[in-house]
Amino acid sequence: MANPRVRRIADRIQVIVAEMLERRIKDPRLGFVTITDVRVTGDSQQATVFYTVLAGAAGEQSDEAALAATAAALESAKGLIRSEVAKQLGMRITPTLTFVADALPESARHLDEVLQRARQLDEEAAARRVEAYAGEPDPYKKPRQPEPDPENDAEPGPETERETDRETDELDD
Repeated sequence: MANPRVRRIADRIQVIVAEMLERRIKDPRLGFVTITDVRVTGDSQQATVFYTVLAGAAGEQSDEAALAATAAALESAKGLIRSEVAKQLGMRITPTLTFVADALPESARHLDEVLQRARQLDEEAAARRVEAYAGEPDPYKKPRQPEPDPENDAEPGPETERETDRETDELDD
C-alpha cells in the first residue's frame, strides 16, 4: 500500500466498518469486536479487514467460541457492510470485504510469556550471583609450594645445596 490514495481508502473503510458494527449491526453472536487494520489491494478490488474479539464478551464464552461466533456474525453481515462502504466511499468499484481474525493478541500474549520467562531466569541468575562467587574464592596468584614426595621425605641435605651451587657457578661461567 505505497499509494496514498489506497491508504486513505483503507483508513476510511476501517472507520465505516467500525461504525457499522457499533451502531447498525445488532447480531447477538457479535462480541466486542475491534477493527485493527484494513488492507486494500493496489487496484482497490479487494479489502481485507482484520479484527480482534474480546474473549468472554458474548455470554462468557471461551476465546475460540467467541471468535467463531463473531466470524459467523461478520460473514452474515458482510453484504450490508459492503453496501454501506459503497455508499459512503462513492467509488465506481466497491472492494469486496474479507474478514480475518487478527493474530496480534496471540502473538502479544506469546511475547509476554517469553518476557516473563526471561525475567524469571534473570531473577534466578541474580539470586545465584549473590550466593556464589563466579570464580575461585581467592583469585590472586600465589607462589607455588613444592609438593612433598612421599618416597623422599627427607629434607635436602648439604650435598644438594652443593650441587645447586655448582650449577649456578657453571651458569655464571
